[in-house]
Amino acid sequence: MKVTSASRIVATRILGLDPGLRITGFGVIDKLGSQLRYVASGCIRTRDGELPGRLKTLLDGVREVIATYTPDQAAVEKVFVNVNPQSTLLLGQARGAVICGAVACDLPVHEYTALQVKQAVVGYGKANKEQVQHMVQRLLALDGSPGPDAADALACAICHAHGGEGLGGVTGGRRRAGRILVLPQ
Repeated sequence: MKVTSASRIVATRILGLDPGLRITGFGVIDKLGSQLRYVASGCIRTRDGELPGRLKTLLDGVREVIATYTPDQAAVEKVFVNVNPQSTLLLGQARGAVICGAVACDLPVHEYTALQVKQAVVGYGKANKEQVQHMVQRLLALDGSPGPDAADALACAICHAHGGEGLGGVTGGRRRAGRILVLPQ
């Protein structure tokens, strides 16, 4: 956080991404001091078909989200190793397309394991999806619970905002831009 005048504080906008070949969740939050503010969330969906076309859909979708919400940083969930090597390989390729979409837009990308994300958001590294959804809803003061993919992406953004460990600071990375928010006096 940086104070620019008596009533202006620069916020950091964070894009969280939860990669998947069929559905990639995204969530955008602003971090203003120790406060988090919900901006947007949703999903990028691919249609069945050839892998290259699906990866292009993910790449283009991430670039469109970035153009729309102009985040300063991105946080991406790391791939876990699955019992099915083919599924792990496909997920890794989807993750690569998502990361390339962010990097192509000059965003610094930070990576977190599912364990780190759950620990930072729920306080328990083996929390289930419903617990993550509930805590995301509470932490961002949302009227309703986000869908599971959007909640995971928002959780990734929250994890990054908390320094990856719930500590309250944004980790590393360079700032591309900032938001000037005028606070009431």
